[in-house]
Amino acid sequence: MPGKRVQFDDETLEAVEALSSRTGKTLQEFTDEAFADLLAKHKQPVGLKAALEQSVDTRVKASSRPAASRRRSR
Repeated sequence: MPGKRVQFDDETLEAVEALSSRTGKTLQEFTDEAFADLLAKHKQPVGLKAALEQSVDTRVKASSRPAASRRRSR
């Protein structure tokens, strides 16, 4: 798994470390959760399977619109 280096300001790092000690979660677990939330918020699929499912969902929604509204949106 490729890695990236990130930097936190001192106050943020202290807050995350305090949360980590209270919850028993690691920084990696917090990072995974944060990025999953970010990607979901922006409707960005993760992986080929998710991208294909999103593509199919988009096409199904587009084909289920009435013909008149499909013509106007082009």
